This record gives sequence, structure tokens and C-alpha cells, in this order.
Amino acid sequence: MKSRGLKQVELFLSDGVVGMKTVLQQTYPKAHFQRCLVHVMRNICSKVRISDREMIMNEFKQIHQQPNKEAAINVLHAFYDKWGKAYNHVIKNLKEIEPDLLVFYNYPKQIRATIYSTNMIESLNNVIKLKQSFQLSSR
Repeated sequence: MKSRGLKQVELFLSDGVVGMKTVLQQTYPKAHFQRCLVHVMRNICSKVRISDREMIMNEFKQIHQQPNKEAAINVLHAFYDKWGKAYNHVIKNLKEIEPDLLVFYNYPKQIRATIYSTNMIESLNNVIKLKQSFQLSSR
């Protein structure tokens, strides 16, 4: 990217590609790094019992639906407390990437839903769902 003329970047959004964050920090030290929450959720799903998946996903989704970062951190830590005993390995992995999970809260609320997923279609779907939810709650 840099060799093609990209001088500065505000935010990188990535899945868990090994080494990606390190290289990006070296190349663009002022850029923020957000881990794709859709990929994080898929990873969690692959490591928990099928019988727990729906409940875990519903609770994890609450993290990116909070009004601010402080509230999201509280929900995330409650998630750790609740699921840590049954899924210590999952919680350990989440704690390791925690600094990269909530970066999107540093941006205006209006664009947050478009920047926590690397997949534009997933992002667009989230925007549509949020608008539908807002419209329903406004009635």
C-alpha cells in the first residue's frame, strides 16, 4: 500500500491475520487498528458447544451495541466473568485482543456500524438492521 502511494491511514480493520497488526503499526504508526467483530464472533462460535452458541453470541453482540466505550468494556468484562470458567481458552484469546475490539467506539456513533466488520456486505447489513431497529423503536 505504501509503495503505491498511500501516505497515511486513520483506521485499519482486519481479521486475525497473524502479523498484520505489527506490520501495519510499523508502516503507519498513527493508524488505529480494529479487529473485525464478525470474524471474532465466528471464531468464538467455532470454539464453544453448539448448545451455548446462541446465548454466547447474543451476549457478545451486546458489546458493540452499547452507547459508549465504557459501557462496552463493562459488558465485555461481564462476558469474561460469565463464560470464563466454561470457556477459559476463548476468554484468554479475547483478553489478548481486547485493545483491538473496541476501537470503533472512538468514532462517531453514526459510522460505528460500518467499521467493526471487514466485510462491506456484513457492514451494510448491520446498518440496515440498525435503521430498521431505530424505525421500529421510534413508532
